[in-house]
Amino acid sequence: MAVVYYILMFVFLLAGLLITVMTLPGLWLMLAAAGGYALLTHGDFISWKTLAVLLVLAVLGEVVELAFSAKGAKHSGGTKRGAWGALIGGVLGGLFLTALVPIPIVGTLAGVCIGTFLGAMMGELSGGREALDSVFVGVGATKGRLMGTLAKVGLGGIMFTLILIVGFPRHGHSAPANLPATSPASLPAR
Repeated sequence: MAVVYYILMFVFLLAGLLITVMTLPGLWLMLAAAGGYALLTHGDFISWKTLAVLLVLAVLGEVVELAFSAKGAKHSGGTKRGAWGALIGGVLGGLFLTALVPIPIVGTLAGVCIGTFLGAMMGELSGGREALDSVFVGVGATKGRLMGTLAKVGLGGIMFTLILIVGFPRHGHSAPANLPATSPASLPAR
């Protein structure tokens, strides 16, 4: 039964990695999938220590993404309006602009970047900023979002690999306690 749980977990891990590209909480889906697998397999393959490491990686992914995004917008002189516009635009771009580039993952990343640029620019324009300055803020926010997203996806890749390796259902991982140990010396001679 562990193999079925493993396959199901793999599907959720893949989905989590894909939605991470859209700047959605994919790392948390991956952590939840690993936690569910650990519960279903009674911790035979994924331990609480592994889950703690995965939690640290998920938190680190969020912090890194936000730090890069904020640094990109701030470095280019953006305001809170531009930052909010970039955040909302990035999510909407990932959801609705992915089809502009019909290549999986690349299209989503392009949609996120276009949405971030447009959102930051519109946020700055709505605050009374000049058009050229708004474009510079949009470019800075997009650079930051791209770097943050790539770093977060990289951490997601590490989580994905770690979970698949550690969680692989190995036969003979835990022998039932009531079976006696057999060694060549304890076998009857022929």
